[in-house]
Amino acid sequence: MQASAINTPRVATSSAFSVESRNGRPDFELAAALQKVSPQQQAKAQKTATDFEAMFLNSMFAQMTSGLKGEGPFGDTPGTGVWRSMLTEQYSKNFAQAGGVGVASDVYRTLILQQARTIRTA
Repeated sequence: MQASAINTPRVATSSAFSVESRNGRPDFELAAALQKVSPQQQAKAQKTATDFEAMFLNSMFAQMTSGLKGEGPFGDTPGTGVWRSMLTEQYSKNFAQAGGVGVASDVYRTLILQQARTIRTA
């Protein structure tokens, strides 16, 4: 059998989320679910997944910087904690927008699969 004879679904991808493969293999379950979910819901799921990853990263960065005292970008002033929390928040948003650490893609997949199941059973 020729490789071109195999019927594989073509799935649209965005810059942050690759849905054509999962662990190096085609993700047919996600491809089928994407056909059932509207583009507006897909965009909303992408934003939700990215926001969740940013929140996760913010928590990680806050823990990483919680022990820092004294010299640094903000010195040892009374407002250091506030400025440092703002900095970690911006770091986390930028990391998530740039692709993150992989949490958003799994959250997105889960959201889409749940929405597709809801549509099927409704």
